[in-house]
Amino acid sequence: MDVKQLLRDMGFRFNKQFGQNFLTDENLLNNICSDAEVSGGTVLEIGAGAGTLTRVLSKNADKVVAFEIDRNLEKVLAVTLADCQNVKLVIGDVMKYKMPDIEALCGGSYRVVANIPYYLTSPLIMRFVEEANNVTSLTLTVQKEVAERLAASPANKDYGAITVGVQAVADVEIKRILPRELFYPQPNVDSAVVHIAFNRNKFDMSNAALFRKTVRVSFAMRRKTLVNNLAVGFNITKQQAEQILVACDLPLTCRGEELSVPQFVQLYKIIENAKI
Repeated sequence: MDVKQLLRDMGFRFNKQFGQNFLTDENLLNNICSDAEVSGGTVLEIGAGAGTLTRVLSKNADKVVAFEIDRNLEKVLAVTLADCQNVKLVIGDVMKYKMPDIEALCGGSYRVVANIPYYLTSPLIMRFVEEANNVTSLTLTVQKEVAERLAASPANKDYGAITVGVQAVADVEIKRILPRELFYPQPNVDSAVVHIAFNRNKFDMSNAALFRKTVRVSFAMRRKTLVNNLAVGFNITKQQAEQILVACDLPLTCRGEELSVPQFVQLYKIIENAKI
């Protein structure tokens, strides 16, 4: 099926508001499906677009729940997904749905596969990190710089709060780099496929909200030392913040971006025990 021609024939106009850049190469779409390790089971696709990836997922999954925000694509999808009987199409903004309702549509454990625009990346990822109960993995086509941020190591310019937040509950791997020429229409940046495999028991964290606050506070002002960030963020004295770092065996001059994920877990536990 020539999807590009179909879009032209149906007079579809790309909406910059939704960051629409579609993938149409069949081999690449199959590779992304493999990156997501789809073999049976349920897949939640966010951003069905013209249905190119949806069709491939349909061939490999038992069930596909596909969200698409752009109502102008509904008539296109009616054509491209006409023979995909195991696809449930939802025309709507996934971010406006409650997580229990999303997971009810999936009906059990599921994988997320999505080609998502930059503006949605961080909020979407953190929503599944913080709210989802039944998701096993996220396989996302995102801007290359975002993928590098998710997979970054400590003391790297790309290492930040979202890096720690994701790596604390999942293993992150960049599967492939996608040059901008592979998209239609062509964006201004290259992309990458990143695979996030959840492991909620990776660390013992009974108070997830406090852990997230600890990370957020630590990166609040990147040019400030961790002592200063903790003092401001938790409304404690600088001396109290220094005592916390001493208990973690961390230098008093260190900054948040220098801590590994296990060190952040240790920091959070010291703060939790200190009851500040």
